[in-house]
Amino acid sequence: MALVVLIGMPGSGKSTLARAVAGRLGRPYLDTDEVVASREGKSPAELIREYGEGAFRAREFDALESALSSDAVVATGGGVVTIDAARERLASEPCVYLRATPEQLIDRVGSSDRPLLEGDRDDALARLFEERDPLYRALAQLQLDASSPLADLVTAVCDFVGGAST
Repeated sequence: MALVVLIGMPGSGKSTLARAVAGRLGRPYLDTDEVVASREGKSPAELIREYGEGAFRAREFDALESALSSDAVVATGGGVVTIDAARERLASEPCVYLRATPEQLIDRVGSSDRPLLEGDRDDALARLFEERDPLYRALAQLQLDASSPLADLVTAVCDFVGGAST
């Protein structure tokens, strides 16, 4: 079981928060997108463009399985919750939803290379948010406002896992 799993939309700050929490607690940090990229030698965006979203999600699920078998602070890819088997696995994990509004996400994502946001980025983000927000909420044992200061978010996650004094 992972120490804690951060879930949320692309651009919500999961990776940044996971690194900071892991540093505070002296625990390892794993980002499932980074695990996939390391294994495949290609970024998630390249994999989606080359093989399609379904093939990428299969690789993402494998990375999630590996990450959940560690005692790490885990940052998931934003779309992992769209995988039925991943939701089943995450249901027994300590999940924190780092929630950002579509408007905040638009500002944060900017012009990044994300194939699922090509075209009308604002509409795409709003659509993904509408689809995924209920999934994140259903899995989360704690929800945090992504616009909060990083130090406050780190403290909240450390308190959640019982390691605030570590």
